[in-house]
Amino acid sequence: MFKSNKTQSSEEQLADIAKEFVKQNKSRRRWRLFFTLVFFSYIGFMSFISLDESGLLDDTIKKNSPFAAEVVLTGSIQTAGEINADDALDLLTEAFNDSNSKGIILRLNSPGGSPVQSSQIYNGILRLKKQHNKKLYVVIDDICTSGCYYIASAADNIYADGSSIIGSIGVVMSGFGLVEAIEKLGIERRLYVSGEYKALMDAFSKENELAVSHIQKNILEKSHKHFINAVKQTRGERLSTDQDLFTGLIWLGDDALKLGLIDEIADASLVASSVIGVDERVIYEKEKTLLEQLTEATAKSIAFILTNEIFSNSVVGSLR
Repeated sequence: MFKSNKTQSSEEQLADIAKEFVKQNKSRRRWRLFFTLVFFSYIGFMSFISLDESGLLDDTIKKNSPFAAEVVLTGSIQTAGEINADDALDLLTEAFNDSNSKGIILRLNSPGGSPVQSSQIYNGILRLKKQHNKKLYVVIDDICTSGCYYIASAADNIYADGSSIIGSIGVVMSGFGLVEAIEKLGIERRLYVSGEYKALMDAFSKENELAVSHIQKNILEKSHKHFINAVKQTRGERLSTDQDLFTGLIWLGDDALKLGLIDEIADASLVASSVIGVDERVIYEKEKTLLEQLTEATAKSIAFILTNEIFSNSVVGSLR
């Protein structure tokens, strides 16, 4: 009898342990499920916030009705620079392809750069306009000179602010001459080439007059001629006959208007509403890498802190 009770007691204990184990497992599963839901809800919420701040959701909604496609190009024009033909034409093609885009606004802010990249973007714009039968309008921000104006001249009309810097229709090639410097330092230049003019741009060798003449006539002047012809082809009779127009000089927007380099003083908003005839604008610009976004955010934060610090100090100083 004693053994039977002992056995029964052990079985009850095992059953209780098993029940407790099952209960704890259910509790763990509930908490695991709860935290999983919280985690994915947080990820979903942050993703929504990111999309909202980036304007992607807003742009998606805007694309359901007629809008002005605004392509933004900012920075130097180089093969691997902030503005290059591949990226620029990808954005422009996307803007032209959208069926609800009623016109293209190309926002430019650049001091220029590569004549090759500029020419490729210029010709690409002409092809896209012809292919899609849509007009493209350039709006200049702070500056549009040299290669940037090469690109701008492909537009149907060019707009700028009265204080925008415009022009510099010319070509430049620069370098340094360090021959006398290394002589004073007692340095002997050793250069081995095959081809008489192979090292014509070498900074540590004396200039060769024939090589300089070749660069001037066959590189700079011909490139300049290509530039001038492109501007004349698209701007036509709108250009003035001012003798300084193609000398590489720059002008503010008000004077550029008088010279025929631009068509009107206006911003992107005015061009969209008054010229294209729509109020909505959808931005097309090169996507930034995570590192670029973090760098930009950090720079903005530092600028904000410094501004506040300077302002606070100036206010305190004035109160004293």
